[in-house]
Amino acid sequence: MKNVIGFLKTTAMGCRMLMTAIMLLVLPAAALGYTEREYDTCLVEALHGAGDAVTVGALKRACSERLVGAQGEADPDMPAVSRRLTQESETMDQPFVLTPHKPNYVIVAYNFSDPNVDPFKDQFPGLGDGVFKHTEAKFQVSLKFPVAYDLFGSGGDLFFAYTNRSFWQVFQTDDVISAPFRETNHEPEAWLSFNNDWQFLGFTNRLNQVGLVHQSNGRAGELSRSWNRVFASFIFERENLALGFKPWWRIPEDAATDDNPDIKDYLGNFELLSVYKYKRNTFTAMGRHNLDFGSSRGALQLDWSFPLHGRLRGYLQYFNGYGESLIDYNHNVSSLGIGLQLTDWL
Repeated sequence: MKNVIGFLKTTAMGCRMLMTAIMLLVLPAAALGYTEREYDTCLVEALHGAGDAVTVGALKRACSERLVGAQGEADPDMPAVSRRLTQESETMDQPFVLTPHKPNYVIVAYNFSDPNVDPFKDQFPGLGDGVFKHTEAKFQVSLKFPVAYDLFGSGGDLFFAYTNRSFWQVFQTDDVISAPFRETNHEPEAWLSFNNDWQFLGFTNRLNQVGLVHQSNGRAGELSRSWNRVFASFIFERENLALGFKPWWRIPEDAATDDNPDIKDYLGNFELLSVYKYKRNTFTAMGRHNLDFGSSRGALQLDWSFPLHGRLRGYLQYFNGYGESLIDYNHNVSSLGIGLQLTDWL
């Protein structure tokens, strides 16, 4: 992770962008899942017993958690994103709880076209083109936790998250490479989150975020891949449909130490996410594009998660394009896998 030092040096530039974006964001909306009268009554009662140092945002959050706890589960008729935020609020202040961030899953048979051996040949001379199996396991572990609430007196919650995505040649029987992890990507990130209630074309802009993210594969030499970004995220909801728009700006690195100077030409400058929940099924579509139609590159991922037994869910994933993993950021991949999902977007 040799670019971490460069990441720290350029954080000041990112912070200026953060503060500009913060001023443009709308602060938290009313609480969800209970009546306005119940919420107002709770606020008045809490205000009478509050000390001088207690912020309005802290009182709002306390009332939200108290009313949600009195109701049990969130209202099933609540819009999907609001329902997840309400359910998360029940655990955010628990000291021994980590909350899912992105989906957590294990794909037990992941078939992909044209395994990319070229990056490994310089580091490991003698590897043949057929050294990697077309079938491997893939898993993702993604967790987040709140660092601080209500940083600006009336909104702004600080979160930290870590996502690990690994590709494991578990079906490899060749003694030469002995079932290695072909690639592991590490993605720590930190962001400020603001609830919102803007109305736009029948959708509600429920959540806005702005933050910093580092992504690398933890390797050295010719196999090293990493980049750092400032990002914003705008999440809209309408009943059981959620839409996300996530643009980013890559923090520049020194040309002499940049492992992948052309990465944004393949992974683009933004990501679009659509999540639809139908009964107990969840359908997801993710798209990226570099907006360079003379050299058009991007990616499409389609997911379907469905109930199996209890909280256990089946998971089907299709990917086509660039950037499924960092080692393959400039290699076009088509893959289809089936497995188990532990947590979903919604």
